[in-house]
Amino acid sequence: MRTIVLLVISNTFMTIAWYGHLKHRSTSLVTAILVSWLIAFPEYCFQVPANRFGYGQFTGYQLKIIQEAITLVVFAIFAWLYLGEPLRWNYALAFALLAGAVAAAFWGR
Repeated sequence: MRTIVLLVISNTFMTIAWYGHLKHRSTSLVTAILVSWLIAFPEYCFQVPANRFGYGQFTGYQLKIIQEAITLVVFAIFAWLYLGEPLRWNYALAFALLAGAVAAAFWGR
């Protein structure tokens, strides 16, 4: 559970760093890059421990798949609340198919 919580926090920072500037397109690219780097540092402070704590309980493959699934959930919330983009049916279908991929990664564990 500790790994999952740390990955959610990490991905929240990552999503803000990677996509937060899209709402502020009048800001210079250099400023957007520098601010994104400042936001990305705390992301690493959560990501590295999450993987360290989780490895052994999960395989490297499973950690990556968990991280990607969390990224999609965090991004969907971010895109809806911050960017104001609706979740269309085809995105929801894609998320469902990815959830199937996550389930497959843990099958027979």
